[in-house]
Amino acid sequence: MDAEAQRTERDRSSHPAVSEEISDTQGAEGRSRFAWVDRVADWLPGGRITLTVLFCLFSLLLLTRFVIQPFQIPSGSMEPGLRIGDRVLVNKLAYRFGAEPRRGDVVVFDGTGYFGDADYIKRVVGVGGDHVVCCDRQGRIEVNGRSVDESTFLYPGNEPSEVPFDVAVPDGTLFVLGDHRGDSSDSRDHLGSPGGGMIPVGDVIGRADWIAWPLSHWTGIDRADGYARVPAAAGPLLSALLAAPLSGTSGRKAVDGVHG
Repeated sequence: MDAEAQRTERDRSSHPAVSEEISDTQGAEGRSRFAWVDRVADWLPGGRITLTVLFCLFSLLLLTRFVIQPFQIPSGSMEPGLRIGDRVLVNKLAYRFGAEPRRGDVVVFDGTGYFGDADYIKRVVGVGGDHVVCCDRQGRIEVNGRSVDESTFLYPGNEPSEVPFDVAVPDGTLFVLGDHRGDSSDSRDHLGSPGGGMIPVGDVIGRADWIAWPLSHWTGIDRADGYARVPAAAGPLLSALLAAPLSGTSGRKAVDGVHG
């Protein structure tokens, strides 16, 4: 009986030692896992505060590089929706996973070689395969035979276009216009230039989704409903046969590039 009791007592007394060993091991692993943080913090002036600031700045850099980027509006070419000095947030992932720009989207693109050596913000009016005409009998833009009501975003008093055009949009490109048609240098002004005023989809930086500044003007930027009812393109061959592109420009010299 005494021997059995002694063995039981020894067995019971061994468990706390095992638990303490496991706890010590886990603690050592945790300390070693974050030891580099302490070493870096000790090396930096300001310690952990400086390290935290640097981490936040690095995260912000990754965010603006790959996800969301702010741009400042320098001209009135997209009034009344976007005003001079507004800062918009551009969704850089909007067209990165198989999605394509849609008619009515407001996009920021690199205009190098087409519009000028700057980034621009415009509204998509035609996508690849579309037949875009201005104007119909009521003075409205027509896309694939469907007249578009632009009254919800067009600058008050502006006509849809004072420059007539009849174009077929090649696959992989966009036909873009500013909402302030009387103060916008856009696809109409480059019909006779290389590329015919069309913007390659690959040069689109992203879709403008929000006005972030000033705070009093904070709002989302929605796709224009009028373009949602435009029928699908008839096809590039038929569009090319229907279209009769006009060359020339309207003579506007507006500076429309956006600043990142």
